[in-house]
Amino acid sequence: MKFLKYLIVLSCALSFQMVNAQTYKNEFGFKSDNDAYLGQGSDRYYTNGLFLNFKHALDQGKLKENLEKKTWEITAGQKMFNPYSGYAPDPALQDRPFAGYLYVEGAMNWFFKNESILRTSVQIGTTGPNSLAQKGQELLHRTVGFYTPEGWDYQIKNEMAINLSAQYTRLLYRTADPIADFSFEGYANAGTTFSGAGAGILFRIGSINQLFNSSYTNAVIGNNAKTKGLVKQEIFFYAKPQLNFVAYDATIQGSLFNNNSPVTFGSKPIVFAQQLGVDYSSQRFTFDFGVLFKTKEVKSSARAHQWGTISMAYRFN
Repeated sequence: MKFLKYLIVLSCALSFQMVNAQTYKNEFGFKSDNDAYLGQGSDRYYTNGLFLNFKHALDQGKLKENLEKKTWEITAGQKMFNPYSGYAPDPALQDRPFAGYLYVEGAMNWFFKNESILRTSVQIGTTGPNSLAQKGQELLHRTVGFYTPEGWDYQIKNEMAINLSAQYTRLLYRTADPIADFSFEGYANAGTTFSGAGAGILFRIGSINQLFNSSYTNAVIGNNAKTKGLVKQEIFFYAKPQLNFVAYDATIQGSLFNNNSPVTFGSKPIVFAQQLGVDYSSQRFTFDFGVLFKTKEVKSSARAHQWGTISMAYRFN
């Protein structure tokens, strides 16, 4: 009887939450990338990423008829790269440079009623010792009791970074239920650190919202919402195979204008990536865990690589 009463109380609480769910116009998010999340004992290549961001939705009542939602966001991020290990003191054996990238980003997102999305952004930052990647990795390893990194004396040199990016997403098909859909995603980057383009197909299955209301597209926030979501809470599996063309990668090739870094390599022009993950989102919170597999990125003895990513977000007014 006690168990039955507990189920009744829980059901009532969930029902109350669903009925009284509201839309929040601000979001604070945190994201962490690390190959250690996969439990393989590796510490190589793209070894760690840390990102903090804030998003805000503009008043949707003032938008054009074909525009469902418009948001802006600010992100601060740091990426760390090392060879086959963070302990690689001999430059002759390094199969990828030690490198760091520290930046701030401003972005605008346009969500259209036909479930197409345009995102543009600009990043300003630095590579090299000024990215604080060496200090960050040393602090991280010291905190969790890992080995002491060695080899950062040969890292990519300092260089000011300015990078522009545009991304386009468009719904292709959704089942009548609706429990599954397919979307196209394409992007292009141009800058002193990363230049290239890519395209892929996003597949989602589960309890999903429209792309302009989904946590996957960072669109749960709203301000005087025009269109209600298909569901109050999302929980879905997603997969995204993507083909990438790499024109330039300064974390591998060094400075675009004056390559005086002690260890650099050529980058592979074509890289295939496969992303898999699971996402849960309520009106207030989002939690996402994913894994990303990439083919070889470096023209060296370096191998293919994979890592895990954890994202969390909290929304408020």
